[in-house]
Amino acid sequence: MKQIVIINTGGTFSKEYNAIDGTLKVSEHNTILEEIGQFWRCRFDTLHIIHKDSLEMTRTDRLELLININMQKVNHIVVVHGTDTMEITANYLAEAETKKQIVLTGAMVPYRINPIEATANLASAIGFLQNNTSVGVYIAMNGLVTEYAKITKDRNEGRFVLKHSSDTQ
Repeated sequence: MKQIVIINTGGTFSKEYNAIDGTLKVSEHNTILEEIGQFWRCRFDTLHIIHKDSLEMTRTDRLELLININMQKVNHIVVVHGTDTMEITANYLAEAETKKQIVLTGAMVPYRINPIEATANLASAIGFLQNNTSVGVYIAMNGLVTEYAKITKDRNEGRFVLKHSSDTQ
């Protein structure tokens, strides 16, 4: 099995309900990835950084993510990221031309509310990396795993879909 590092930046995947003020917030101390991973046969290292909704992410945050990716000794990286700006971050990482295999994933619904989608997306990302041989940036969402430029968030449907071929040229 390939060695994989999962970098959690926050996003809806990591949001938890705050019973005091009734909001969903990205927790700096969540253990979701470790909880999911305890039942899997494959092992991965986790790194928790940024802790933001992706709408709050800045260019500096993306640079921090890139630096953390480049610091990893392994070439197989999963980035847990918010879905609203996942495509922006994917493009940023692709432009950096790192020689790694990077898959961004996340969830439309927080893991703590319904763990099925978040777990499925993470499993798709890890499974893809176990079999992928091409360096590049990919997105794994809603049953799709493909190059980042071929997938988009359809805000009307509330899910990720393949772009039309004319959109990717």
